[in-house]
Amino acid sequence: MGRTSLSFLFLSIVSLAYAKTHYHDFVVQETKVTRLCKTQTVMTVNGQLPGPTLEVNNGDSLVINVVNRAKENVTIHWHGVRQITTAWADGPEFITQCPIRPGGSYTYRFTISGQEGTLWWHAHSSWVRATVYGALVIRPKKGDSYPFHVKPKRESIMVLGEWWNANPPSVIREAMRTGGGPNISDAFTINGQPGDLYNCSKKDTVIVPVDSGETVLMRVINAALNQQLFFKIANHKFTVVGADASYVKPFTTSVLMLGPGQTTDVLITADQPPARYYIAGRAYASAQGVPFDNTTTTAIFEYKTAPCPAKGVSSKPVMPSLPAYNDTATATVFSTSFRSPKKVEVPTDIDVSMFITAGLGELQCPPTAPASTCQAPNRTRFTGSMNNVSFVLPSNISILQAHHLGVPGVFTTDFPANPPVKFDYTGNVPRSLWQPIRSTKVYKLKYGEKVQIVLQGTSISTAENHPIHLHGYDFYILAEGFGNFNPATDTSKFNLVDPPLRNTASLPVGGWAVIRFVADNPGTWIMHCHLDVHIGWGLATVLLVEDGPELSQKLQKPPADLPVC
Repeated sequence: MGRTSLSFLFLSIVSLAYAKTHYHDFVVQETKVTRLCKTQTVMTVNGQLPGPTLEVNNGDSLVINVVNRAKENVTIHWHGVRQITTAWADGPEFITQCPIRPGGSYTYRFTISGQEGTLWWHAHSSWVRATVYGALVIRPKKGDSYPFHVKPKRESIMVLGEWWNANPPSVIREAMRTGGGPNISDAFTINGQPGDLYNCSKKDTVIVPVDSGETVLMRVINAALNQQLFFKIANHKFTVVGADASYVKPFTTSVLMLGPGQTTDVLITADQPPARYYIAGRAYASAQGVPFDNTTTTAIFEYKTAPCPAKGVSSKPVMPSLPAYNDTATATVFSTSFRSPKKVEVPTDIDVSMFITAGLGELQCPPTAPASTCQAPNRTRFTGSMNNVSFVLPSNISILQAHHLGVPGVFTTDFPANPPVKFDYTGNVPRSLWQPIRSTKVYKLKYGEKVQIVLQGTSISTAENHPIHLHGYDFYILAEGFGNFNPATDTSKFNLVDPPLRNTASLPVGGWAVIRFVADNPGTWIMHCHLDVHIGWGLATVLLVEDGPELSQKLQKPPADLPVC
């Protein structure tokens, strides 16, 4: 054995020796929570909102026993975790498992491999994730350090959420009954708290204390249900160093824009006069004419040496100037600033090339349907689709179980790789294309195939920014743009040198994005819009990746405690 091989073996043994297994108990329960002057009962994990923060190192394993003591079904998804050969632990309801029924339990077992930064976890069953979510912090392996130019003195987690003065699962059930849009939220939150600008909220506003001159590593997560969010700190700049548990080439910005599901790691230096500065988040609303929550959530970035206000004098923190709600230009500058830190191996010699339209539509109600169930415009019901297929979840078995056991009739493998009809995707769309087919179609990939997907937004019903999340994979975002993707002119825009590695792409309003990855993880992986109202309407599909030839490339056996339907 050569010196190089011995060195690699030694490093591998050392790495395994440092790896730990973390055990956690998650009890999903109903908890009384007071926000905006009202007390209501919502689902939480261990009575916390947000739920527990999981802290691990790259290479560690997690064993999390989830017990459901609430009245709703639940599953937990570990958003962004690759789940190499452990698709049974991914969590989306009826995709990789049946739900954990009230009174039931399930233990999720998986390993963090090759990922560092910030991910998160959340319920993946109806709108339960409105209050069932938390952070997943992945630090470098023991003995390694962050590759940052400045060593942060402290870390801070900012989980952005969305709050209803109602039971969120009931909100979406009512919308699904009527066919119309759901009621918008009543507040946004930072770490579960709305902040100073809302009624009955000031005393619980989150405070981030800092020393003058120190640098803070801030982990920002958009856990909101249905809204992209701008995020700023008054008079301070961010140096972006990571996103979706991958490092990025550092760049400086005064504002972040995160779609639901996305995470961004930033360094902030406390280099301003000692004072109190608002941390603020509010909507990026790209869809014209669609109602949205126009409130602003705040926390406080507080210098420890900030002068105390004189007695009887109110000292309001400095408020940042936030972008306009529809400021697509600012959102675009931010989303197109990401690069990998160095040259990466982008898949070439593509085996599978897909072109997938993603957007909303309206299903015409039959004449006999009650008007109360057809509340979208022109007596219709809102729907979402990819390539004119509106995805329907199974109800008696998960797709992964059906695939593993060879159960027929649960899904078909004829999801189209291209739109059935070519049209002016972002222009004047014929009314005949507004009604997709409702079915459970998946697309099958062979292990190891190199895949390119052109994601094309549509203006059917309305154009808007869609955060598209692919389970089980990270992917390179080669390019994005507005209008219809044109291979003759847009292929030259591909970044094949240092594109960013993400798990959730911001598909521009009325535009396109191109992603690439290698199908090296067997399982059934849902790709969907992370605006939860859209996934409920069917804006999703599933990629079924077959086993590879080696044992390490095959899906593991299902756990003995996998929930049954």
